[in-house]
Amino acid sequence: MSLRQLVELHQFLFSLESQAAQRLAWEDAEQARIARARAEAIAAARLSAMLDANPSGQLGNAQLNDLDALKRSGLL
Repeated sequence: MSLRQLVELHQFLFSLESQAAQRLAWEDAEQARIARARAEAIAAARLSAMLDANPSGQLGNAQLNDLDALKRSGLL
């Protein structure tokens, strides 16, 4: 085999390897999209459940050791 044929064979094998790596990257990206959609659906369901459990809209405003709230409630 001449040097040119060896170089061409090397380039061909490298192209096959890079195509296989690209296929794996596409599969990983597809799995990531599916996982993200699943996580977003779960988060939406949790938000809906939280709003059903506490429909007043006061979610996320509670604080630990809030002195003003403790004084207003008469605990201090």
